Amino acid sequence: MDSIDSDTTADGAAAESGQRQRAATSTRATQLADAPGAATRRPATAAAGDRPARPARAARPNGQWKVDGKEPLNVNETLKQKDDGLNVRQRIESIYALGGFDSIPKEDLHGRFRWWGLYTQRKPGIDGGRTAQLETEEIEDSYFMLRVRVDGGALTAEQLRVIAGISRDFGRDTADITDRHNIQFHWIDVVDMPEIWRRLESVGLQTTEACGDVPRVILGSPVAGIAKDEVIDPTEIIDEIVRRYVGDPSFSNLPRKYKTAITGHPSLDVVPEINDFSLVPVVHPELGIGFDLWVGGGLSTSAHLAQRLGTFLAPERVPEVWVAVTSIFRDYGYRRLRNRARLKYLMADWGAEKFRQVLQDEYLGYELPDGPPPPQPTRSGDHVGVHEQKDGNFYIGAAPHVGRTSGSALLGVAELAESVGSNRIRLTPYQKLLVLDVPGDDVERVVEGLRELGFEARPGSFRRSTMACTGIEYCKLAIVETKATATTAINQLEERLGSYADEHKLLPITLNVNGCPNSCARIQTADIGLKGQLVLDDDGEQVPGFQVHLGGGLVSEQRAEAGVGRTVRGLKVTADGIADYVERVTRRYVDGRSADETFAAWALRAEDDDLR
Repeated sequence: MDSIDSDTTADGAAAESGQRQRAATSTRATQLADAPGAATRRPATAAAGDRPARPARAARPNGQWKVDGKEPLNVNETLKQKDDGLNVRQRIESIYALGGFDSIPKEDLHGRFRWWGLYTQRKPGIDGGRTAQLETEEIEDSYFMLRVRVDGGALTAEQLRVIAGISRDFGRDTADITDRHNIQFHWIDVVDMPEIWRRLESVGLQTTEACGDVPRVILGSPVAGIAKDEVIDPTEIIDEIVRRYVGDPSFSNLPRKYKTAITGHPSLDVVPEINDFSLVPVVHPELGIGFDLWVGGGLSTSAHLAQRLGTFLAPERVPEVWVAVTSIFRDYGYRRLRNRARLKYLMADWGAEKFRQVLQDEYLGYELPDGPPPPQPTRSGDHVGVHEQKDGNFYIGAAPHVGRTSGSALLGVAELAESVGSNRIRLTPYQKLLVLDVPGDDVERVVEGLRELGFEARPGSFRRSTMACTGIEYCKLAIVETKATATTAINQLEERLGSYADEHKLLPITLNVNGCPNSCARIQTADIGLKGQLVLDDDGEQVPGFQVHLGGGLVSEQRAEAGVGRTVRGLKVTADGIADYVERVTRRYVDGRSADETFAAWALRAEDDDLR
C-alpha cells in the first residue's frame, strides 16, 4: 500500500509535520463534535447587518504556469525549481552512500529522495498520539522505505528473485505488495542503494519516479494478453509510455503526483475512477476497439471520482494523448497550495467539457471522436482464484494477508512458478498476486504451494476483500496500526461469519483499513472503510481506533456507478473491536436487505441506528 505517499504529504520537513498536526487536529475536532452535548454547542453568529460588508478579496494566483508564470509561490515549488529531483541519484551514489544517513541535507532527504522511491520510515516505539506532536527529525528513523515500480504489474520469475534477494539482503526480509503495483521494502540503508539499483536495473526494474511530483507507476490489467474475455491488450502502450517518459525532465516537476491506469479488460480491473488519467476498453460502433478516457480521480481527505471526457481513443493515439493530459496538469495545475495541487481540483473547477476543449485545441491540435461508455463489468477485477487462459493454461490469483509478505515468500513464489514452467507473475491493484501460464495438471500443486507461502487462492470472503495501508509500523503520518490489526480482524471474521456468508449467499464485503485520514487504503470506496484515529473506549480511555465510512464502491459487477461512502455521526470502533462491529452490521444487513440488495446499497439507505 502506498501509504506514506498520501495526498497530504508535503516535500519539506515543516510541511510534513504540519500535515501530522492537521490530521491530529481533525481527529480531536471529531472527538469534540461527538462528545455529549456537542449538538447544542454552536459558534455565536452576528445577526444580518451587524457586520460591515467586506470588499471582495482580489483573486490570488494559483501558481498555474500558463496563467501566473513560473515564479515559485511556496517552499516545495522553490525546492523543485532549484534542482530537479532526478539529479539526486548521482549524489546518493557518490556522496550519501559513502557518508551515510548523517551526510544527507534536509532538502534532499525530505524532498528529492522521493523521486527515486525513498522515504524515511517511522522510528519504532513512537505511538500514534505523538504523530502530530513531533518534528520530522524526531519521528523519522535513519532507515528508508524503498518503493520499486512494477508498471502494468508485470514481473518475470527472475525479477521476482531479484526483489526477494534485495528484501533478504538489505530489507530484513520485508516486502509489501501495494495497491498500486509497487513492492515496498523497509529498513533500507542509504549505503546499500548503489548495489540495490545495480541489481534492480540488471533485470529491467527501477525505482525512478516511484514517488514524488511525477508520473507514478502505471496500473495495468494483471491478465493483459492472457484473459479469454480481454477486449484489447494495452501492454505495448504502457511499455511505450514508461520507456519514453519515465525519467523525462519534461514531466519531473508536476504540481503533485500523477497516477495513470490503463486496462483492456472488461472488469475495469485498475480502479480507473480514482486515477488522474485512466483508460478503459470500449468498442466503438464505427471505429472499432479502443479506449474511453477518464480524468481527474483521486481520494485522500477530499474524494473526487474521475470524469469521462466522452472521447474515443484509438490505441495508436494513447501515448500522445497521455502526454497532452499530463502537460495540462503540468501547465495549468494548481501549485500555490499543496493540498490543492492535484489534477482532481483543476478538473472539478473546469469540468469535462472545458478540459476536453483545452486538450484538443491547445495540446493535440485535432478533435477526438465521441465515444461510448464501457459496459458494466460482469465479474470481479481482483482475479483471485483459478481461471483458464485463452491458450488453455491457467492463471492463479492468490491473496496474502492485506499485502504483507516477505522476501523469502516471494522467492518461494518465483521457484514455484518456475517449477511448472511459468516465468510470469503479476501484481494487482488489490494487494494480490497472480501466477500465469500454469498447466492444468499442475494447478492444484501451485494452489497448495502458494498456500504454504502465505498466498491463498481460495480465500474466505474477508481475506479476499480486505486491504490495509502500511500503518504506524513504518509510516510517519499514521496514527494507528493497520496490517496486524486487519489480519486479526480477518481471522476472527472468517471464523464467525464463514459459514454464515455461504448460508446467506453474501457477496464479499470490502473492508479497507487506513492508518490516518489520507485514504491510501481507499476507505471512501469500500463497503466498510476504516479511517485511523484515536478514539475513546467504554472506559473513557483514549485508544487506537477508526472512524467508519459505509457504502462506498467502484464500478463492478454489483454496482453500475461508483460512489463514496457515508459517515454516521459518532460512529467509531476501537482497533480490537473491528470484528465485533463488522459482524454486527453484516448480520443487520442480512436481516434488513431487500432481494439482491448489495451491502453498499443497504448501507446508504439504512437508518443511523442500524449502522451502529
